[in-house]
Amino acid sequence: MSTVKIAIIGLGYVGLPLARLFATKYAVVGFDINLNRVVDLKKGTDATQEVESELLKKVLKDVSNNENGLFITSDADYLKDCNYYIVTVPTSVDKNNQPVLKPLLSASKTIAKYLKKEDIVIYESTVYPGATEEDCIPVLEKVSGFVFNKDFFVGYSPERISPGDKVRTVENILKVTSGSTAETAKKVDGLYKSVIKAGTHLAPSIKVAEAAKIIENCQRDINIAFVNELSKIFSLMDINTNEVLEAAATKWNFLPFKPGLVGGHCIGVDPFYLAQKAQQFGYYPEIILSGRRLNDSMGAHIASEVVKLMIDKEVKVKGANVLILGITFKENCPDIRNTKVIDLYHSLKSFGVHLDVYDSWAKKEEVKVAYDIDLIDDIYTKKYEAIVLAVAHASFIDIDILKLKNKESVVYDIKNFLAIKDKSL
Repeated sequence: MSTVKIAIIGLGYVGLPLARLFATKYAVVGFDINLNRVVDLKKGTDATQEVESELLKKVLKDVSNNENGLFITSDADYLKDCNYYIVTVPTSVDKNNQPVLKPLLSASKTIAKYLKKEDIVIYESTVYPGATEEDCIPVLEKVSGFVFNKDFFVGYSPERISPGDKVRTVENILKVTSGSTAETAKKVDGLYKSVIKAGTHLAPSIKVAEAAKIIENCQRDINIAFVNELSKIFSLMDINTNEVLEAAATKWNFLPFKPGLVGGHCIGVDPFYLAQKAQQFGYYPEIILSGRRLNDSMGAHIASEVVKLMIDKEVKVKGANVLILGITFKENCPDIRNTKVIDLYHSLKSFGVHLDVYDSWAKKEEVKVAYDIDLIDDIYTKKYEAIVLAVAHASFIDIDILKLKNKESVVYDIKNFLAIKDKSL
C-alpha cells in the first residue's frame, strides 16, 4: 500500500473520535447508516459531545480524495478507494442477554463489497474471543470471493473510549493491536502508533486482543459488584459505606471502586459475551455472572432503601413526589443506552410514587422514545419527599438541594456526590 486511505464504519462514541484523530494525518472516509447523524456531523455538530465542534470542523472536507481530512457520508460507494477498513459499530445483547452481532456482520458485508487485494480490515467492536475469525471473516470471504490471509488481511484493536472523559481521550489511551499475520500485525500496530500518543501494545494474536478487551470490563464489573455487595451489607449494619471505602483506601494496594448502577454498552454488556462463549466450551462462569446479577439488582435495592428511609421519617410513600437526578448511564455524557437508572425508575414507580426525572445531558426526545419518560426542564417548581442522585454530572453540583426538599425529605446520593458540596445532607 503506497497511499493510506482509511474507512471508519460507524461514527458513534468510538468511531467519530477515531476518525477525527486519523484525519489529522490521513485521508479518512467516515461512514454511517444514520442519515441524521451524517447531516449533523457534516455541519460540525456531534450530538455525543465527544468531539468538540472546532476540532471536528478542522478536519472536515467536502470531497473524498487522498488528501488528509475527514469526508463523512452515508453512501457506501465512497468506501471503494479505501485500503484500511476500521469497524466501530456497537455490539449489544438481546432481552435474554445473548450477544447481538447483527451490526458487526452487516458492516462486514458492506466492506466485503468493496474489498480489494491487500486491503486490511480492522475490528474495534467488543466481541468474545474468536468472533473476528469465526463470525466476521467468513462473511468477508463469502461476499468478496477473496481468500483470507491471501487476498485480504484482518486486524483487531479493541476500542478504549471513555465517554465523557475529556482527559483520557482516544490519543491518550494506550491501544492494544493485533493482526492475522505477523506482517499485518506490524502494519496495524504502525497505523495506530502513528496517531496514538500513549503508544500501542502488540498482542500475539487476534484472540488474545479480543480476550484482553473483554476482561477489562469484566474485571470492573466484578469489582463494582463487590463494593455494591458491601454497600448492602453495611446498610444492614448502619455503617456508611463511603466512609469505610475512604478508610480502606489508605492502604497502598486497595482498589478504589465505588458502589453504583452499572449499565452502559460496555461494562453492562461485555460480561455476557465472555459468559456465552465460555458456556460453548462447557464452562459456566460463576463469578462473572454472579457479579452481573448483583449489579443488575442494584436499581431495585436502591429503590427499597429510599422507601425504607421515607417510612422511617414517616413520609407517606404512595403519592409522594420523588425526583431522580440523572438518566444517562454515566456522568458528563448524553448516552442513555442500557442505563440502569431505568431499573431504579421502575422500582420506585411500583411503590406508587409520582416520579420526575431531570438530566441536563440527556436528549429529551431520545429518552421519550427509549423509555417513555418525559424529562422535566425545571426542578424548582415543587418540593420533593425524596430526591435520588443517580448520576454524578458535574453540573449537578450547582443544584440547590435545600430548595427541593422539605424538612422530612429523603436525599439519597448513590454516588456520594452531593456531600462534596454540603456535608449536612
